[in-house]
Amino acid sequence: MKVYNTLTKNKEELIPLDNKTIRMYSCGPTVYSYAHIGNMKAFLFMDFLKRSLNYLGYKVKSVMNITDVGHLVSDSDEGEDKMLKTAKNSNMTPWDIASIYTDAFLNDIGKLNIHRPNVLCKASEHINEMLDMVNRLYDDGYAYETSDGIYFDISKFPDYGKLSNLDLEGQIAGARVAINTEKKHPADFAIWKKAPKEHIMQWESRWGMGYPGWHIECSAMSRKYLGDQFDLHTGGVDHIPIHHENEIAQSNAYIKKQAVKCWMHCEFLQVDNGKMSKSIGTAYLVSDLEKKGFEPLAFRYMCLNAHYSKKLNFTWEGIEAAQKSLNRLSNLVAAHKDSDAEADSDLIETYKNEFRNALEDDLNIPLAMGTVWNAARSSVKSFRIYQLLMDFDKVLGLNLDIKRNEAEEEIPEEISLLAQQRLQARKNKDWKKSDELRDTIKSLGYFINDTPSGQIIKKG
Repeated sequence: MKVYNTLTKNKEELIPLDNKTIRMYSCGPTVYSYAHIGNMKAFLFMDFLKRSLNYLGYKVKSVMNITDVGHLVSDSDEGEDKMLKTAKNSNMTPWDIASIYTDAFLNDIGKLNIHRPNVLCKASEHINEMLDMVNRLYDDGYAYETSDGIYFDISKFPDYGKLSNLDLEGQIAGARVAINTEKKHPADFAIWKKAPKEHIMQWESRWGMGYPGWHIECSAMSRKYLGDQFDLHTGGVDHIPIHHENEIAQSNAYIKKQAVKCWMHCEFLQVDNGKMSKSIGTAYLVSDLEKKGFEPLAFRYMCLNAHYSKKLNFTWEGIEAAQKSLNRLSNLVAAHKDSDAEADSDLIETYKNEFRNALEDDLNIPLAMGTVWNAARSSVKSFRIYQLLMDFDKVLGLNLDIKRNEAEEEIPEEISLLAQQRLQARKNKDWKKSDELRDTIKSLGYFINDTPSGQIIKKG
């Protein structure tokens, strides 16, 4: 298998460091709120990657963190701790907040058929491992003390910025007055923060009571469960310029060699071709999909149709199309299940090879999906093709053995006309007429959902 390595900017063959098992670390959720479907796109990418590796014959040990302490509002060590902010606003402890949203996260990934990693580790349970790293980095001269914490000195790590192609000299030249004037460089980052007395989450250290910097958490936990050096580190592209750049610096400085061989990153999910935003209500949750009548697996199907390195645009019309396609695919698969006809062995092998070749080429699942559809649409219905498609589903995770309702609603002309009149009334801001038309449509057995992408009409 060849994958694109963000660190080297090349597509490289994936060969386990120990010749046996791919050891993979994935950045997990910060459990201060519900994870939205943009977050889930990244976790689906990690799941597709692990499933594909297993399918291709690799053994995989996967680790994911649960960040329940230390992640500040800004990834650049600025602002309030996300956990503490939520705790204050809800009058609950950070531990209660973490428990609620961790359970919600695990429930959502279950609905999306995302396999849990081999190790799911909480940051708050690995403070000793983090302090071990902080102490050595400080003693080895890679970090220095300020009045508010211990900071990594990027000038001591010449390769800083390689992952994201940062222009550090340009940063120095264009830097405004630093928020923390004690920092030697604007990009120096906290590996340990000193805690004020009122801070809820704090632990004892040689510098007094404090808590870990966000970046040190992943370095410490990945090292504990995967060793000094491991094969793969995954995450979203938003992690590249700060979080992952900082991980590389502190991990490599700690072990005096390269800790992670290959870095893989997935692109953002957009909504209506714009940035997903909580403030305007477009940071949709898995539960929002269900409320609209869509399977969570329809979103999984949607993500299968874009390469992980490309942006994916979410619309309500798009998820409706994904649901219909998933229904249709499942029913094509079912048509092969009860057939006694014999499929051509060469054709079966062709499908197998095409599917494998697509996965081996930097996880090209959209190309693999073309093979899935070609096999499903085969004019010869055969149990062997059913078995082949169920084998492919080990990667896809779509539960293709479930027969789904494929029937597509035909909206009567009368309802369509009333819906168009209502749409015009809304454009004219005639809300009374709009509501009257909605009630008329409802009385005829249909209802309308107003979405950012337009009206969706469904039978009630």
